[in-house]
Amino acid sequence: MVRPATQSEHSLRGIRILTGLSSSVLKEIEQICSWRHYEPGEPIIDYLDASDEVCFIATGEARVTIYSLAGKAVSFNELGPGEVFGEYPAIVRGPRSASVEACKPCLIASMSSSAFRKLLQDEPTVALALLAKFVMKIRALTARVYETSTLAANNRIQAEILRLASCALKSGEIAKISPSPTHAEIASRVSSHREAVTRELNRLARIGVVERRGGTLVVKDIDRLAQMVHEATGE
Repeated sequence: MVRPATQSEHSLRGIRILTGLSSSVLKEIEQICSWRHYEPGEPIIDYLDASDEVCFIATGEARVTIYSLAGKAVSFNELGPGEVFGEYPAIVRGPRSASVEACKPCLIASMSSSAFRKLLQDEPTVALALLAKFVMKIRALTARVYETSTLAANNRIQAEILRLASCALKSGEIAKISPSPTHAEIASRVSSHREAVTRELNRLARIGVVERRGGTLVVKDIDRLAQMVHEATGE
């Protein structure tokens, strides 16, 4: 159930686009934000919603999803602590381009679109950090379009597992993706189907690249997986 956060929890120090701000300015922003806790599965914002608040993830993780007209959910990104979302409607004044729901317990700070635009005008470091974030998103989307257009399904699955491993907890050449996305979630991200993901993960397990341990997907040899992706993409 969504519930308000206590005053002592109100901290934006981990938000990446705000790291260049002074402590006094950061404190002012914390005070104008609304703070809420969300449990896993609870919606934070809805696709095509008319609201335009900008949200910061103080703690927890959230999943970004788009739904087709037939109701098919396409999950294409997960956001962790320090991320910002909902900035598009605040800037261009349009409807939400995706829905976002908590996939781990989250503490979310939200601010009005007008306050966010004023922040960008008053604090150039925040505007530059947001531009850098947009560039990274464009590059990531370009890579996905390239993969979808040129790679076979098994290679797209390998590339997605490698992306998840790059953001996961690592120990040497081992990465632990937890919680592991479902096969259907991976399939939606790579424009494939659940059966293809199951086949490829089983094959990767047989050759010792991955292993499932409960709710965790363990990548046992990141270098080998990276080499497989490199051979498929030539990059």
